[in-house]
Amino acid sequence: MATMNAPVIRVEGVGKRFGDVMAVEGLDFTVAAGGTTALLGGNGAGKTTTLSMLLGLLIPSSGRIEVLGEDLLRHRFRVLGRMNFSSPYVDLPQRLTVFQNLNVYAHLYGIPRSRRRIDELADQLDLAGLLKRPYGSLSSGQRTRVGLAKALLNRPALLLLDEPTASLDPDTADRVRTYLTAYQRDTGATLLMASHNMAEVERMCDDVLMLRGGHIVDRGPPPALIARYGRRDMEEVFLDVARGRSAGDGS
Repeated sequence: MATMNAPVIRVEGVGKRFGDVMAVEGLDFTVAAGGTTALLGGNGAGKTTTLSMLLGLLIPSSGRIEVLGEDLLRHRFRVLGRMNFSSPYVDLPQRLTVFQNLNVYAHLYGIPRSRRRIDELADQLDLAGLLKRPYGSLSSGQRTRVGLAKALLNRPALLLLDEPTASLDPDTADRVRTYLTAYQRDTGATLLMASHNMAEVERMCDDVLMLRGGHIVDRGPPPALIARYGRRDMEEVFLDVARGRSAGDGS
């Protein structure tokens, strides 16, 4: 079992091979409880593979993953009810209404008083007017908010987020970031997010893991990384890392 000060995620020597391709290799990192950590990297860096292994959807080719104090390979069903995942690239059944979709997942998660929880999230994420609409009729931004509501139904202690504000207009994106920050503060939840929005990373994240070519090549809080690379913001740091530049190159 996890202790109060134990990392929520512990990854040791993890690799994942697909045929002749090594998607990630030698991953070693921990994620502290109660904070927001970003997993950053360009396309093909290994973010999706890493998130999929943390969810138990992919089995590592090597190494060990511990989540919420449990060996994920051996005891993932002990922790799945305490975690959840949101991605705008994973659709829900198109013909069901928003309410029907959320209600199905609420029952799968064993949520007591599920209607009350759905109404609560609909109010918080501005979904009340969409509950009777078929999911397939929604815009991409509306689907992103529904997916986030689905991920929050069980009040997860660990929330994995893939591009949490993708397709949202600036006002709605700001509201979602504010809501996620408040959710974390109020519940003590841990958030791990992949994002290409560097302003979002600077605003929300306490720690950043930088991936390139399936390896973690740097790590630190956003202000420390910006100072280390001699850049103005995390977008410039991201470009340096993606292009293979080291801290202090200044080029």
